[in-house]
Amino acid sequence: MQQIVLASGNKGKLAEFEQMLVKFGIEVLPQSQFDVQEVPETGTTFVENAIIKARHAAKVTGKPAIADDSGIEVDALNGQPGIYSARYSGSNASAVSNYTKLLESMHNQQNRRARFQCVLVYMRHGDDPTPIICQAAWEGSINHAAQGEQGHGYDPIFIPQGETVTAAQLSHEAKNNQSHRGKALALLLEAFTQQGIINS
Repeated sequence: MQQIVLASGNKGKLAEFEQMLVKFGIEVLPQSQFDVQEVPETGTTFVENAIIKARHAAKVTGKPAIADDSGIEVDALNGQPGIYSARYSGSNASAVSNYTKLLESMHNQQNRRARFQCVLVYMRHGDDPTPIICQAAWEGSINHAAQGEQGHGYDPIFIPQGETVTAAQLSHEAKNNQSHRGKALALLLEAFTQQGIINS
């Protein structure tokens, strides 16, 4: 099995990456297994933050690393929370406090259009000058209340385009097939195949 470090402490993300990559002979290891500390996300875009996290994990562990920077953009809030999605409700933010604040911010809004964005960065090593960068979006809208027990983050308040239920009410398989992370990972696997990192 090839080993790749995931530059995240998010158990939900780790589970999604493990499910998608194990069939290609890739073992995804959390950075916490190597005592990699969270690095300050000082970028102003998803791309910058993903590069910062992947480079840090690759340098500390000496292994290839994947970083994911993702979040939700709401049109009526000028793209907020965006890169601040994980800490939207403050320094001690939780998924519930974040989506509760977002629902409150949307209280009188008619335009509820939103999308999840995901940027994946793969670093072969800590000094990789040409990391693989993949980006994908998942269009939808903000529901009026939280519903569903699956998923994580803002899933309970996000209704994907073409669906009548929230992302937290979809099966894992259905979510992986259409989500921003699922789409970005498909692009990453395509790049892995082209560069001989995995066999198709």
